[in-house]
Amino acid sequence: MFETIVWATDGSEFADRALPLVVELARTHGSRVVAVHANDMLAGRFGGVPMLADETELRAKIEEQLDELRVAGFDAELRVETGVTHGVAELIAVAATDAGADLIVIGTHGRGVAATTLLGSVAKGLLHFATCPVLVVTPVREPVASRRREEVTSG
Repeated sequence: MFETIVWATDGSEFADRALPLVVELARTHGSRVVAVHANDMLAGRFGGVPMLADETELRAKIEEQLDELRVAGFDAELRVETGVTHGVAELIAVAATDAGADLIVIGTHGRGVAATTLLGSVAKGLLHFATCPVLVVTPVREPVASRRREEVTSG
């Protein structure tokens, strides 16, 4: 069903939380894994430079994660997408289309509606640009019903 799975990663703990799900899906479906690391570039007089100072370290970390997948027998590759005119979500969507992805898996910070509106969201953007299904992995949280019970009993 999923021949190619794109794991959208920025090297964060949220992206790392999505990786075990990518691995399980790839194992179940015999999928190729394409890690896509996309970043905005600062346009300058001498061309674009990465917005993140630790870009080299992020790439090395992601390559190390992919090496572990390869050792485990997975077909895995890294695509690094950069752009000045397109946002990260669009860069990921284009890379996924180019890779022939059947699924994009992305971790999210899980911010609330107000924060997402103000700050934007790569996951939300992917829903608009992607040409394949997008699976969003949120941080693990306590269920709302449990929190409400706790508030009622402690209040």
